[in-house]
Amino acid sequence: MSRKVRHLAGALLLLIPSVLVGEAQGAEVKELRVCADPNNLPYSNERREGFENKIAELVAKELGASLTYYWWPHQRGLVRNTLSADRCDVLIGIPKDYDPVLATKPYYRTGYVIAYRKDRGFQIRSLDDPILKKIKIGVHSDTPPHQALAQRDLIGDNLVQYSLFYGWAHPEEQLAKPIQDLIGGKIDVAMVWGPTVGYYVKNWSASFLEVVPLQGDDPHIPLAFEISMGVRKADKELRARLDEVLSTRQAEIRKILEEYGVPLLATGSRVALPPEEEQPGQIEYRRFEREELAPSPR
Repeated sequence: MSRKVRHLAGALLLLIPSVLVGEAQGAEVKELRVCADPNNLPYSNERREGFENKIAELVAKELGASLTYYWWPHQRGLVRNTLSADRCDVLIGIPKDYDPVLATKPYYRTGYVIAYRKDRGFQIRSLDDPILKKIKIGVHSDTPPHQALAQRDLIGDNLVQYSLFYGWAHPEEQLAKPIQDLIGGKIDVAMVWGPTVGYYVKNWSASFLEVVPLQGDDPHIPLAFEISMGVRKADKELRARLDEVLSTRQAEIRKILEEYGVPLLATGSRVALPPEEEQPGQIEYRRFEREELAPSPR
């Protein structure tokens, strides 16, 4: 993994607040000590309403383990202050090739998207669309879309940058702000992490927004990621147990992700969408063939 990809993977962790699981002795896990962000939907919160909370519950049940939480905001230094500090043992929701950990098999694939109002008449299908030089773009700083825009010199006055860094209070507002501004007409398009936009658009019944998977051909700026769980590199037995859970509970995990509006990129020939049939008040997702998708970090 190149230095740039490692940097982008680190930024991605801020968008995938990880759930962390507790100690295992050998291959047995008696307690799942979950270290989760206390206030960051759609991933987790103290009321256990996020999809990471639901996946943690499913994993605990399958392992026959009790489930407890340690709340920690998912910012820079997450691995250092949790996994490396031996406060927890598993990260749920990390890029598959994230170097500081030993990853499980991927259990879903998703990516960044571009969203805009249908009534604007846009037909944007590429980061190279000339119209992007003329309209206002919202993007989180230091994310792959931001890097891809910079590579194309699209970082002028028409670019509105949002921070991913926050304190303990209301981090979900930082993630949702580009979508709020898009709906409010303050920006013309938003380039954001798919699970975030999927959740908020679904919950706001914003069927007037079109959401398109971002494409790119630069392997140093990946726009789609396979998502795994991560453990310390010495914890091979624990990883094996988690791989078993991911295999036996694959359908249930997928259902959780679909219920939260996570746009799922298939490892096969098409984009898997939540749900397959569009319903009134839900997002319209554009379908792409495999060769049109951003390269997997596999």
